[in-house]
Amino acid sequence: MVTPRRKKLALAIAALADAAQIGLFPFFVEGAASIPDDALDAVVAVLLLLTLGWRFRLLAALALELVPGAALFPSWTAFVLTVPATALSAELPAADPSPGRAVLGSSEPG
Repeated sequence: MVTPRRKKLALAIAALADAAQIGLFPFFVEGAASIPDDALDAVVAVLLLLTLGWRFRLLAALALELVPGAALFPSWTAFVLTVPATALSAELPAADPSPGRAVLGSSEPG
């Protein structure tokens, strides 16, 4: 699972990459035949791999980006949106439900 903070960071990376590909589409429309598209996709794939860890969906998103014209679909953003995030409280150990209980070895009034 991914923390919400990492997912937000990954979503920002993916959204910026998709916005660049859509906004500058003449440079990216050729898919695997476009050197700028390949460079951007490689950088984004590495950044998302470092941010989210290995996911088979990352490989599928990268394969989709190599298809000519598919760069106009926000596949990086769609990939990040499919990654589940876990709540921070689920990662922390559970607190003692009764903090007022006596600790073993302490003297209680009797």
